[in-house]
Amino acid sequence: MDLKTATAIRRLRLVSAPEAISFLLLLVCSVLKRTTDFNAVPVMGAVHGALFVLYVIFWADAWNRAKWSLKTAALYFVLSVLPAGGFFAERRLRREAQDAVIATRARKEGVVGA
Repeated sequence: MDLKTATAIRRLRLVSAPEAISFLLLLVCSVLKRTTDFNAVPVMGAVHGALFVLYVIFWADAWNRAKWSLKTAALYFVLSVLPAGGFFAERRLRREAQDAVIATRARKEGVVGA
């Protein structure tokens, strides 16, 4: 994995959890709007919208650079539209990045063929 691919995956990983948190907060705000006088939906909607747009941009970049299969790319996209899915995406992306680092070190040390 080259540096640009690793960076693209890292950006996607770093926006995954905040996007998931904002989605869950937006859902809570929606319930509160209908059950109380509290209405934070416009603010949380804007925050979540911005984070979702960032997620989609970073997802497209990571898909392009990492050469994911359609199945893998679709999984990461579907996780972005599920409540708490971003937490699962972040965990998988972290594992993927760690595996790439291990593979790179192994190639450098001559443990596996290039």
